Amino acid sequence: MKFYSAAERIAFIVTLIAVLVLALLPVPRLKEFGIDIGFHYDKLNHASAFAVLAFLGSLGWPRHKASVIVFLALVGAAIEALQGTSLIQRDLDVFDWVADCVGMACGLLAAVCANWAMRRAD
Repeated sequence: MKFYSAAERIAFIVTLIAVLVLALLPVPRLKEFGIDIGFHYDKLNHASAFAVLAFLGSLGWPRHKASVIVFLALVGAAIEALQGTSLIQRDLDVFDWVADCVGMACGLLAAVCANWAMRRAD
């Protein structure tokens, strides 16, 4: 494992934890803790979070891109299912999951471009 793969793997795990916390805390708790980050358009929040996760995951596990994408798709679906529960008190929205998937495609494309640029620089 190269150093950059380890760094991306750590960044992926830290980012995943942050996304899960932001997605699964009830909105009143987020406000109580003074957490108000992101865009005002919710779908853009979903797409950007999953683009970053797909990018980092694809660079961290370059031979397992498909597994990373399947994992992230399942995480996005689980987030939506959990947000629909009374415990989280948020909205279940299938289009949020669609935004997650669009973000994953963008992140995967960015990772492919980054790998191509790194190979050309060598």
